Amino acid sequence: MASTRQWRPGEEVPESATYVAYDEYGHNGGSLYLEKGKRFPATQHSGSYYTMEE
Repeated sequence: MASTRQWRPGEEVPESATYVAYDEYGHNGGSLYLEKGKRFPATQHSGSYYTMEE
């Protein structure tokens, strides 16, 4: 299985795409479309991260 890049809230969005938010336990918190150069939004749970939707 290939390693999936993860981004944290506050980091810069690398390219315009749909991203999925996960909590620290890997539970899907929903997806959203973000544009390149914006920042990943804050989440409700500490330890959360985003991955690009495949």
